[in-house]
Amino acid sequence: MTAVVPARTPEQEFQDRIDADDRVEPRDWMPDGYRRTLVRQIAQHAHSEIIGMQPEGNWITRAPSLRRKVILVAKVQDEAGHGLYLYGAAETLGADRDELLDMLHTGRQKYSTIFNYPTTSWADVAAIGWLVDGAAIMNQVPLTRCSYGPYARAMTRVCKEESFHQRQGFEAMMTLCHGTATQKRMAQDALDRWWWPSLMMFGPNDDASPHSAQSMAWGIKRFSNDELRQRFVDATVPQAQFLGLTVPDPDLRWDGKHWISGAIDWTEFQTVMRGDGPCNRERLRHRVAAHEDGAWVREAAAAYADKHR
Repeated sequence: MTAVVPARTPEQEFQDRIDADDRVEPRDWMPDGYRRTLVRQIAQHAHSEIIGMQPEGNWITRAPSLRRKVILVAKVQDEAGHGLYLYGAAETLGADRDELLDMLHTGRQKYSTIFNYPTTSWADVAAIGWLVDGAAIMNQVPLTRCSYGPYARAMTRVCKEESFHQRQGFEAMMTLCHGTATQKRMAQDALDRWWWPSLMMFGPNDDASPHSAQSMAWGIKRFSNDELRQRFVDATVPQAQFLGLTVPDPDLRWDGKHWISGAIDWTEFQTVMRGDGPCNRERLRHRVAAHEDGAWVREAAAAYADKHR
């Protein structure tokens, strides 16, 4: 007598596809939790790109040379494009872009805490390129293998552009470090202020991250927060040494295989995430004002599209 094999549920078949490293496309069946997780992550990523234009855009009119100005304008423009790619990816999951923006503007969705810190000198722009974009690349390259196709394809282009940003930032830091004593102090001061927020970009430690394990099981993430953070530290500490800078961590040590950093102040992370960082209110206020000021452009574009439909 032939045994009856119970039919597999859609959830089990979906997980089989993930385990086989297949790509999920917009019209494919997917669990509601998978869809919600992707919308939350992609939206937060898109918001971060858009808000992230502000700290550096603040220096476009004050760049130290025409060459630096052109580089910075191009970079800020790239960040806007990244946001558009990502909002488009979220829309393939049924998300509404206007609703996502409203959730950002009203504080119901978050963006990366790193963009709530001020840029007080030109060296900060260099440090953002070197450290913040460096951390972003470490986070985002594995996303080019994300199980959701539109997100993975968007990240392929984003990572190519982010790699230029990181190299430009490092080159700007190197110029400062090889300049005057005052410029070298500016570079060290920027590293002192941006090092720890950059480590926080990877998110909470694995044992305190509510979404990380499930995201990895679904193939959305490929590595845990702590794994990515360790890769960043291992890559960046030798770069700081090459620049002649000191990483602001008295507990940093080499264990023969990895650079082991000291404890992160997660209280600061939670404070900034809660909306009480140095620039949270300023960033959102500026973003909302820009959105409202641009309403006439969106209305004109919609009217033009309707007329030529």
